[in-house]
Amino acid sequence: MTTLIDKYVNQKEFDSYEDFYENLEIEVPENFNFAYDIVDEYAKIDPDKIALKWCDENEEKTFTFADMKRLSDKAANFFTSLGIKKGDRVLLALKSQYDFWYSIVALHKIKAIAIPATHMLKHEDIKYRIEHAKINTVITIRDEGVPERYDEVEEQLDSIKLNKITAGNTKKEGWYDLRSEVEKASEDFTRPVYDDDSVDDISVLFFSSGSTGQPKMIKHSFGYPLAHIVTSNYWHQVVEDGLHYTIADTGWGKALWGEIYGSWICGSGIYIYNYDRFHPYDVLSRALKHKITTLCCPPTMYRLFIKDGGLEELDYSSLQHVTTAGEPLNDEVYYKFKDLTGLEIRESFGQTETVATIANFPWIDLKLGSMGKPAPLFNIKIINKDGKEADIGEEGEIVIDISNGYPLGLFKGYYNNPIKTQEAINEGIYHTGDLAWIDEDGYYWYKGRIDDVIKSSGYKIGPFEVESALLSHDAVVDCAVTGIPDPVRRQIVKATIVLNKEYTPSDELTRDIQNHVKNVTAPYKYPRAIEYVDELPKTISGKIMRKKIRLDDEKKIQEESQKDE
Repeated sequence: MTTLIDKYVNQKEFDSYEDFYENLEIEVPENFNFAYDIVDEYAKIDPDKIALKWCDENEEKTFTFADMKRLSDKAANFFTSLGIKKGDRVLLALKSQYDFWYSIVALHKIKAIAIPATHMLKHEDIKYRIEHAKINTVITIRDEGVPERYDEVEEQLDSIKLNKITAGNTKKEGWYDLRSEVEKASEDFTRPVYDDDSVDDISVLFFSSGSTGQPKMIKHSFGYPLAHIVTSNYWHQVVEDGLHYTIADTGWGKALWGEIYGSWICGSGIYIYNYDRFHPYDVLSRALKHKITTLCCPPTMYRLFIKDGGLEELDYSSLQHVTTAGEPLNDEVYYKFKDLTGLEIRESFGQTETVATIANFPWIDLKLGSMGKPAPLFNIKIINKDGKEADIGEEGEIVIDISNGYPLGLFKGYYNNPIKTQEAINEGIYHTGDLAWIDEDGYYWYKGRIDDVIKSSGYKIGPFEVESALLSHDAVVDCAVTGIPDPVRRQIVKATIVLNKEYTPSDELTRDIQNHVKNVTAPYKYPRAIEYVDELPKTISGKIMRKKIRLDDEKKIQEESQKDE
């Protein structure tokens, strides 16, 4: 077995969380480049080591690190033949096609900037990204009408001429076919030499989710992959020569958390299932048949796994660690999954701007609902409304103190947006915009986004805690909690709910859900208004767009008011 993690950490094993937090150090070589120093290095020292096991509904493929080196070298030659060079912005909208992995590695080799994006972008989304990031190349999947949307946008942008590339089993007129071009390209690629080469150069741009306005462009450097040693080795707890499965579209920042960087550095292969629709039993059963060793997915997916049924017949013997992040994980799902697998689902907190910053690391005894404790790369504090460090149990904003140095794993600001960068990073502090509190044992408890907090009858109510209570009801598959105006209470709690397919909306069900919330959390938090919907509005990264729900409700209230007049 071969792993490269030891080249970059001062030590890999620790006696306790305190030992881990105080003593972990990650070395970042000045010229570090993930493509050469991880992918190509594995190809040299252990060429048959598994990098990627990939499948869709029709075929399966296995790629070793030798394969990844060969394909990325060939892709780099093809890209450079198109004039793509250091600093050029290249959009990757490849869903979970295997072409994403050798393509992003090839872009790292050229030192072009990769911009992962969802294949579901619409015309205005595409236009905004091309114009604001000055994208000159797009690489997309062939199907679902995706290339046609880029063609239409290009026609509207007279001053921009794109390199257009598709990946798939059919060709598109006017577009390069990635697979055939890579196949015929030379596999001899020489690492370019740049006078201004630095590990701080930008390697990846991520457009933020855009839940509160137009998305910002998040800059990550070539050193960023090394910070995911913490994510993968100490939170996901990937297994050397195992298979890690993070269920995420490659357009979502979570894909880089679990589907490439940290896993490969730590010596674990990755498993990817490129499904058309998420069918819980199908997704989990396929993954287990491929003998995945570690799994990370949103709480919603764990809930769907449990509620889909048939899980008792599956073989979980290969699975060693499971993790989740992004939404509340209710106790019932935790215990049911533990009963099936014997494994504890460990939660974490982080953003597209960061790596895992707070997590339930191996030495920490779980407290259900807690995010865990801070990662060693970050000096994390809770700041109250007066700008002072919060007391135990006092709610405040999660911030990262950077006054004594800029931490590895924190983004490099927002691309071409100094105003937003200054709003987020100022006076030696990075402001996450997320609220939490710390208990007497040093565990962090999430409350919600600052803008999402509901103020009702003098109480401050975080949507996260109400959603957790709602999700423990058998009828609720997914939900979003927001505040709506009320003349007496200022705001009341509203729940927008997606029901389990076995339930139908009724006044009786509404009362039952309301009483359930009163019984499992403080009664003042219960939703006085409930709306049933088929699906929730979410960003491309899967985050609930509470602002959209609030705006839609405000519009409805205004329309009703006008009718009354």
